[in-house]
Amino acid sequence: MSTPVDDPLSRERSHLAASRSALRAMREDVEALDITDVTANWVNAEVLARQIEERVKSLADLSDTPLFFGRLDYLHAPGGDRAEGAEGERFYIGRRHVHDHDGDPMVIDWRAPVSQPFYRASKKDPMDVALRRRFGYTRGDITAYEDEHLSDPAEAARTSKLLQQEIERPRVGPMRDIVATIQPEQDEIVRSGLAGSVCVQGGPGTGKTAVGLHRVAYLLYAHRERLARTGTLVIGPNRSFLHYIEQVLPALGELTVQQATVEDLVAHVEIRGTDEAAAATVKGDARMAEVLRRALYSHVTMPAEPVVVVRGSRRWRVPAYELEDIVRELLDRDIRYGAAREALPQRIAHAVLVQMERSGEAPDDRVQDAVARNTAVKAAVKTIWPAVDPAKLVLRLLSDAEFLAEHAEGILDADERKAILWAKPARSVKSARWSAADAVLVDEATDLVRRTHSLGHVVLDEAQDLSPMQYRAVGRRCTTGSATVLGDLAQGTTPWATRSWQEALRHLGKQDAVIEELTAGFRVPTDVITYASRLLPDIAPGLTPVVSIRENPGRFEIRPVSGAADVVDACRDALRHEGSTGLIAADARIPELAGALERAGMPFLGPGEETTRETRLTLVPASLAKGLEYDHVVLDEPRAVVDGEPDERTGLRRLYVALTRAVSGLTVTHTAPLPPQLAQGPGVLA
Repeated sequence: MSTPVDDPLSRERSHLAASRSALRAMREDVEALDITDVTANWVNAEVLARQIEERVKSLADLSDTPLFFGRLDYLHAPGGDRAEGAEGERFYIGRRHVHDHDGDPMVIDWRAPVSQPFYRASKKDPMDVALRRRFGYTRGDITAYEDEHLSDPAEAARTSKLLQQEIERPRVGPMRDIVATIQPEQDEIVRSGLAGSVCVQGGPGTGKTAVGLHRVAYLLYAHRERLARTGTLVIGPNRSFLHYIEQVLPALGELTVQQATVEDLVAHVEIRGTDEAAAATVKGDARMAEVLRRALYSHVTMPAEPVVVVRGSRRWRVPAYELEDIVRELLDRDIRYGAAREALPQRIAHAVLVQMERSGEAPDDRVQDAVARNTAVKAAVKTIWPAVDPAKLVLRLLSDAEFLAEHAEGILDADERKAILWAKPARSVKSARWSAADAVLVDEATDLVRRTHSLGHVVLDEAQDLSPMQYRAVGRRCTTGSATVLGDLAQGTTPWATRSWQEALRHLGKQDAVIEELTAGFRVPTDVITYASRLLPDIAPGLTPVVSIRENPGRFEIRPVSGAADVVDACRDALRHEGSTGLIAADARIPELAGALERAGMPFLGPGEETTRETRLTLVPASLAKGLEYDHVVLDEPRAVVDGEPDERTGLRRLYVALTRAVSGLTVTHTAPLPPQLAQGPGVLA
């Protein structure tokens, strides 16, 4: 039996098919471009060919990804035409723009101004929208739709079932975009301007990471030419996290955004060592910036001898007092050490040219450059303002107790200096066992010598774990641009974890950033986030708990066990449900649990490895769980997670992170007693 022509679902499916055909035609048009005679040389041809290749990739039709997810029917024509008979327009909202052969839009990019009411319109403020339609999909095909008549006062406001289903859809594979489910408070952050920086405090499941990534996509849409010149960068806590989120921006058609960890940014030296917590905390303290500055500029010495320049039969003498004036003027200008060193020979040469002019000569710029290259001038510069290698400077500070004491006087006390001194000094930069904190110091010293390149926009995720010196390293990458800072103070799991966003933003150099707070939870079920929030008074007093808006309360169980075999059984039970499962445990217990899974014949992955429909279990060390999410989580031995950290507060924060990775269900297994913070309060639902 044929489907009636006026069937709404049939019409929407026809529009989807036509839109896919139009997108395919757009891609074929780009692939057919002939650039043989339009480029001046092979370099231009290579650049244009690469741009065409990227354009073709951005026009890919992902079969399992809906081309559009919503529709807006406006009451009136664009431009506010409210004349009688003026028809409102209909727009399909999707991940990218699609037009037909005449150039008329078939799908509107979600970032376009006309799409904004899809996220912001409400019964109180319909924004001239008569109808908002959401679509339900199965493997890329439309299977349902849901209408909201925003301008109909007779229709009561109600929760969107399709919206809830999309939020609660099982997670298999990497993180997906939330473009179909962005909420009004999230949309305000996403569409905030490029000129200003934004800091988003968000508890587990509030979507802060997705908001940050979608803000990048929006800024690239609104300021594409500018950001194409200046660049954008997403900084995550580790490679597993970056791998997990790497498909979000390409799914939105953005292929040029770079991703890195802080360690990648400061990779001037090879990291082969580790620090004790006390040493890492001191090295990460912002006071180290002044210690480095003092140590660097201690190499500048005031001239004791004049400079005598011989040109032909003439000798030109720049006295020591005049050289000293030049040096002091450069120091007072507070420019980079390397830039000042490069300016010094030109300043000396200028002083010589002044004497030449007074004697009746008429030297030009070529003469000044020749004087600046004079052997006597170069020798004086080498003595007064010697070249300094940043890594060698840090090497000396960490190896030479007297050198460190001299330049840390009044900044670091004796115990702090002792904490950061290497017990066994390295002989060279290459042989040194540099730590991650050392590399940040080298980066700071490098910036003191020569300015770090600044990008147009930087997204910093899981920022609460950064030290002040790491914030400075990130801030150097966006001195002339803006930043989106994402994090949760309750999830800080380093000894130097951020205490307040105001302090963090000051170290970042973005004191004027707007601080936004997301408290509505879309990911973590109510029972799970309520249980995890018992830890907040101990780990982040005063922080607003997340309130889950999920209608599905999720599955939650606390299961006493007698050993690893029982933990494997809990994983087997979780895998009976659809979606991904993460077994999270203290790092020290990972080998034992891995062995138990192998003996049970249960295949599993490591963090960052992409789950498949055949292998849906991931074994996750608690130290790598941050930022990840799974439909079902089996959390092994909470007490061991806490005890695996150097102090209880950090351990409880690590436990808070682990407890809040679940999207649909959480099973807590334990043999040891639970931490008292979790044991108190209302009874646990099983």
